[in-house]
Amino acid sequence: MMPWLRPGYVRVQEGQVDTGMRPEREAKMSTPETEQITGEQLLRDPKRNKGTAFTERERDALGVRGLLPPRVFSQEEQQYRILENLRRKNTSLEKYVFLTGLQDRNEAAFYQTVITNIEEILPIIYTPTVGEACQEFARIFRRPRGMFVSAADRGRIATLLRNWPRPHVAVVVVTDGERILGLGDLGANGMGIPVGKLSLYTACAGIHPSACLPVMLDVGTENTALRKDPLYFGLDQPRLRGAEYEDLVEEFVTAVNEVFPGALIQFEDFATRNAVRLLEKYRDRICMFNDDIQGTAAVTLAGLLSAARITGQALREQKIVFLGAGSAATGIANLIVAALGQDGVDEATARARCWFVDSKGLVVKSRDDLAEHKRPYAHDHEFLPDLQTTVAELRPTTLVGVSGQPGTFTQPVLRMMAEANERPIVFALSNPTSKSECTAEQAYRWTDGRAVFASGSPFDPVELDGRRHVPGQGNNAYVFPGIGLGVVVAGARHVTREMFLAAARVLEGEVTQTSLDEGSVYPPFNRIRDVSAAIAAEVVRVACAGGLATKQVPDDVLGHVRAQMYDANYESYV
Repeated sequence: MMPWLRPGYVRVQEGQVDTGMRPEREAKMSTPETEQITGEQLLRDPKRNKGTAFTERERDALGVRGLLPPRVFSQEEQQYRILENLRRKNTSLEKYVFLTGLQDRNEAAFYQTVITNIEEILPIIYTPTVGEACQEFARIFRRPRGMFVSAADRGRIATLLRNWPRPHVAVVVVTDGERILGLGDLGANGMGIPVGKLSLYTACAGIHPSACLPVMLDVGTENTALRKDPLYFGLDQPRLRGAEYEDLVEEFVTAVNEVFPGALIQFEDFATRNAVRLLEKYRDRICMFNDDIQGTAAVTLAGLLSAARITGQALREQKIVFLGAGSAATGIANLIVAALGQDGVDEATARARCWFVDSKGLVVKSRDDLAEHKRPYAHDHEFLPDLQTTVAELRPTTLVGVSGQPGTFTQPVLRMMAEANERPIVFALSNPTSKSECTAEQAYRWTDGRAVFASGSPFDPVELDGRRHVPGQGNNAYVFPGIGLGVVVAGARHVTREMFLAAARVLEGEVTQTSLDEGSVYPPFNRIRDVSAAIAAEVVRVACAGGLATKQVPDDVLGHVRAQMYDANYESYV
């Protein structure tokens, strides 16, 4: 197992303190991860604290007897207490704060609870609750997690990163807080996104939490309400733009590669104008990807491939209308075009299957106000002013919402989709729930139960005319943790489009006929660890085939991947 994926946990062997590390690593490192701490200091270290689960022998050897109640609890009994307390909370935000506190006290208990109750807890630690948590982040702030790199740190970012106490970082998730989900500019409050994403890297794909670094790149904010808030803890200044912004990002990227060589950098929730440009600038230079563009694309492509199994129409037969033409929308289209290319469809024909409606209307060649990323999808067609007119005119088979505009998949629009298609595909992907283009019930009811529906945020199953419909959630957590795990296991130098295509096809292959019969185009989320392992194994194979891997991988790729995955069960450390 790789050193940065191994558990750095306290255990006891023959009355001695053992860190759980390989001896060769212990000889090379002297960090808070490997020091033999005891007593109250141990109980205050979330990475090694087991709380009431320390055994009788451990309590004597580690100097914690008397510092804990006398009864020894199993991890399962601790989890019972955790869930009892969690379910007593009245709001999702209260549950988020409670779980954050648990993570700060006992990391293994937190992750074991998440892993074994993933479907219940995922909406709390990530979408949709993470959106509300980011809006309130300065108010619910208790204990720092990750690193805040600000515009005031120019010229010393590498020095700042060396303050991070864990030197073997494998994955960095960074945001500048300008486009948090569909909520807009939340400045430094956007730190909740990297923290949440990296929790999913561990829970869903088993990357050890010690190998994860969340980063807030604070360049200011245009949100004047935040800047007037006396509790706001970010820079009180307008956002850096232009060369100053570019120079800061460049220094950050360079510093990460210097301090944590080979680390994967995931860019998250940057505004379109920066997201697209930074992806193009760095994708072939360092190991990085943009989850909003590429992760969203992979999970959506997987959903469309699954939907095709329900409708009986292949991907090449779809006519897709996107509401929204930002980086996420065009990223989805670009991956669809690449997938069709793998299936033998030429690029021009593939692009002709994708149509876009932005805030001004249909994206067509006659418009002179199009951003560069939209132009490849500007077709030779008369201009149409809105979505409803576009659906009436084009009669698409598929409607994909990535607009952040709630309620825009109206009853007339969905009625027209149902009139034109026996099984209309409707993906309302905007997050959080308050930004969804329609609800699951609306999609099913307004199409007489015939829609193949997926959403960005979770919706409960819908009973309609005696039939149960289970909406799929197009959650990026199906994809990015597995891709990250595969990149780390392979030591890949770059993250390529072929990896996202492979991830999409693996994810689609994990959808059973039982799920499809209920209308769900994604597998149950309680299988996410298996799904992530399968995706990671395929990413490793792609990296090896493309000459991008820097680590040796045995023939049993899947077994090798599984052997790297962090296990939060206390018993795995004994």
